[in-house]
Amino acid sequence: MKIQLLLTGNELMSGHTIDSNSAMIAEFLSGKGYSIHRKVTVGDEPLELLADMKRLCESGDILIMNGGLGPTLDDLTAQLLSDLTGKPLVENPIARRHLEDWCERRKSPLNNSNLKQAILPEGVEIIPNPTGSAVGFTMVYEDCLIICTPGVPSELRTMMEQTIVDTICKRHPNDQQIDTIRLQTFGLGESTLQEMVNHDYGEWPEQVELSFRAGIPLLEVKLIIHDLSHKVIQQRCYQRLHELIGDFIIGEESTTLAESVVKLLQNRQTTITTAESCTGGLIASAITEIAGASTVFEAGFVTYSNRMKQQLVGVSELTLKMYGAVSEEVVIAMTKGALERSGADYGIAVSGVAGPGGGSAEKPVGTVWMAWGHKDNLRTRRMTLTTDRKRFQQMVTAITLDLIRRELLSLEPQPTYYQALKKG
Repeated sequence: MKIQLLLTGNELMSGHTIDSNSAMIAEFLSGKGYSIHRKVTVGDEPLELLADMKRLCESGDILIMNGGLGPTLDDLTAQLLSDLTGKPLVENPIARRHLEDWCERRKSPLNNSNLKQAILPEGVEIIPNPTGSAVGFTMVYEDCLIICTPGVPSELRTMMEQTIVDTICKRHPNDQQIDTIRLQTFGLGESTLQEMVNHDYGEWPEQVELSFRAGIPLLEVKLIIHDLSHKVIQQRCYQRLHELIGDFIIGEESTTLAESVVKLLQNRQTTITTAESCTGGLIASAITEIAGASTVFEAGFVTYSNRMKQQLVGVSELTLKMYGAVSEEVVIAMTKGALERSGADYGIAVSGVAGPGGGSAEKPVGTVWMAWGHKDNLRTRRMTLTTDRKRFQQMVTAITLDLIRRELLSLEPQPTYYQALKKG
């Protein structure tokens, strides 16, 4: 079976919008044993879109169109589907009721621009959109099922989860029995991990597909089987990986470093605080993104200037003058001050030179001092991360969260990823 994607919109062609939807669609489908045969991206050009719709339908079994369902003049999908199939555009009562409910929930009037989203080709099947204004819809052309979906990623994700994947499975059942274990890891690169597996395991079982997906800051490791009778072998590989790289495994599925830390703190009924300079609050932000973080986090301090380091977390003027803001003495004082003022059990403090300017021979751009730990046992580390400003902040945030995670799990406080980073 051939599933093909047609992504629409000038914003995709100009680079103003990054295409994340095709990856999302592919990931949902791969979980059911399906794959994308072809992907085409076209701007808001009616003739080109119509030609590609016709070509993809004639050569495929399912065409997923993404985008073009909005209320503006450049949202062309409904008109194009009408032109392709010869079905007239009519007001769809289900789509209209959806719009009326959507507007009522927001206490806003239903205007003519909104109503455009209810004008659809005659005979389409509606795909509910629980969060957005535009419903999705399907129609068959040349024995190809066309599935029209919104371009807003959050809306598309919900519709894939609730409706679209099931629609595809019903039309084209798949005999494959795929099962995937996803592990989130931090501190290992793909090549390093592959070498570790090769050295430890020898010949990896062919029944279990081992794959990696590199991201920032985590590396996802997947153990995939295509036959449920291989579940025992998959579990054996899972246990072996835990023995090999257990210290680096953050969690399963989509677990983040912050989620892991929040859960560990909750289990211990303990709390944490942050004192941040070079990360500008990113560590606190990562923690408070997690539902339930209020049970473990009451306050964080963004002390970007020396004056605020003194006023907010009590770093002495003498310490700043003697050692400078980017120093072991200052991050220790920042941590102690934050702990004292918040009453938390654990603390993180960072101060560094994010760049691109501001460095010196003694403290080059990328230098960062970190302090972390329990109020009765603080640790420190100086590192130099040679990267751009944004990546520097992301990596410092990730490293400090991992160090706290290791503290809470009583793991080795000197993880091997230190060796891969230039030390100050």
